[in-house]
Amino acid sequence: MSQAKDATRFTQSANDTLRDELNWEDVRDFESASRGFIASLDDPVITNADGRPVWDLNAFPFLSEETAPPSVNPSLWRVSRLNALYHGLFKVTDGVYQIRGFDLSVMSIIETDSGYVVIDPMISAEPARAGMDLVYQHVGRKPVVAVIYTHSHVDHWGGVKGVIDEADVKAGKIKVIAPENFVEYAISENVIAGNVMSRRASYMYGNLLPKDTKGQVGAGLGQTTSVGSNSLIIPTDSITHTGQTMTIDGLDIEFQLTPDTEAPAEMNFLFPRYRALCMAENCSHTMHNLYTLRGAQVRDAKAWAYYIDEAIDYFSGRYDVVFASHHWPTWGADESTAYLKLQRDMYKYLHDETLRLANQGYTLLEIPEIIHLPAEIYRAWHNRGYYGSINHNVKAIYQRYLGFFDGNPATLHPLPPEAAGRKYVEFMGGADALLANARRAFDQGEYRWVAQVVNHLVFADPDNEAARDLQADALEQLGYQAESGPWRNFYLSAAKELRDGVIDIATPKSTNPDIVRATPLDMFFDLLAVRLIGEKAEDTVITLNAHFTDIDEQYVLRIEHGVLNYAKGRQADDADATLTTTRVVLDAVVLGEATMADKLATGQARIDGDPAKLVEFLSMLDTFEFWFNIVTP
Repeated sequence: MSQAKDATRFTQSANDTLRDELNWEDVRDFESASRGFIASLDDPVITNADGRPVWDLNAFPFLSEETAPPSVNPSLWRVSRLNALYHGLFKVTDGVYQIRGFDLSVMSIIETDSGYVVIDPMISAEPARAGMDLVYQHVGRKPVVAVIYTHSHVDHWGGVKGVIDEADVKAGKIKVIAPENFVEYAISENVIAGNVMSRRASYMYGNLLPKDTKGQVGAGLGQTTSVGSNSLIIPTDSITHTGQTMTIDGLDIEFQLTPDTEAPAEMNFLFPRYRALCMAENCSHTMHNLYTLRGAQVRDAKAWAYYIDEAIDYFSGRYDVVFASHHWPTWGADESTAYLKLQRDMYKYLHDETLRLANQGYTLLEIPEIIHLPAEIYRAWHNRGYYGSINHNVKAIYQRYLGFFDGNPATLHPLPPEAAGRKYVEFMGGADALLANARRAFDQGEYRWVAQVVNHLVFADPDNEAARDLQADALEQLGYQAESGPWRNFYLSAAKELRDGVIDIATPKSTNPDIVRATPLDMFFDLLAVRLIGEKAEDTVITLNAHFTDIDEQYVLRIEHGVLNYAKGRQADDADATLTTTRVVLDAVVLGEATMADKLATGQARIDGDPAKLVEFLSMLDTFEFWFNIVTP
């Protein structure tokens, strides 16, 4: 395995310059992160049933050093220390507790008359269970009477079965509450684009990197993602409008629906008894992503700012503490409102300035180099670009309104990377000349330019070790300078793969049994359509009926012109074959627990008509390799 390089003098200078800009005398976040500490785990390693570690509270011991090393942006070092060093059970206020540092996200626990409401049970069941054990030990053993999912991202519901038993939900003993359309968005993000998003997430969260001062130091929003067992329990209750209230075991909750903000389905809510406002992930101690680098639909900065503003007004005078599902709370009515206003205005400023400059003719690549936040917004620690960044958030806003095209037809139909790479190398006088010039630029600290230029040679000749090494060196220095955790992780993950190749290690995957079983059949057939290899199916015409008897749903599928179309509630009289089975059988086949041949042999599935047509259709479906190349062809 290769060894990471030291920070160059240019990187050290860039980090020193940023250090001099920031207000290190403001240590309120350290006071807040430690406030209300009760206890943490005696054994820092959380394991699964097989004894495999899924989370290690002491994975970042080097962060005990107060001063950032040259290879880490000092501002990122600061937030990584806050995220890593302050872990365990914390009391927020009377009746409100949090488990922090056990996963990327924070789990909150609210006391009811005789039990607990749990908010956002993290990514994996094992850390969530360990957190609840701390609550039972130090606060009291009482039943969980409800779970609230603040929004549709997996780090806010994946660990639910570490907190409650699904049988208790089905028996009506426990409520599961979520914003409307939660299931649709929670699942859809993991289905059609799940493979590529998960692969890119392995870069974003640093799963490939060693945890050290030249590798992974944190993701900004939290340290990294746990690698335990994911689960999903379908909500029993949906929040459909702002002002909706619920009383759970004597505890009143008042909701604000905030669609199309940090997530397409999200909500904030107030606990009047405790004067505590939960802002979900709409506010945190970082600039968030308007576009997440793992890939997702661009978020609406204008709506995001609007709903924060609405929360300030709607809950005005009724909260003394604001907490969220990442980072630490903000205490005091005035302090909390000031925090909310600065978060609101950060997103609004980026939105309005991007569109103002776009309307003057500036483009997607130009605007991020122009925009600078107002001083009061920029200086606030909780607005630093630890997760999102001004640069890629501005690009996201531009893309949301105007798309990828900047209006210049020279950028409308460029050559793809490999073909362009060969031309660039030729125009630059060949590989040796390109590398000589790039090395001179590297020696002058021009790492962005080196990465841009040498990328052409890597894609023209991926076996050129000198090119791969220089590209890795440039990306590594950019990673060392990055304030954003995901930027650092992307740069350093890319450098590692350029040097060592793609290595298969544990990383969160997008498919689990609960998601499969909860996936509507429409989404399942959408995925089949994506998996259909168009070239193979181009000249094929097949009509298939499907009847799922246990849920009494029928579909007709037609493969024609290289695409799969389907219709629900219909059967074709001229179908080539009809598959009759159950949804339970389909789920077992999708999960690899059985084969369709097994189910046909046992009579749990039946094919009427020509079975060869079903076999032909299945033979045209693609499979997705998880560990595909990213920084090489």
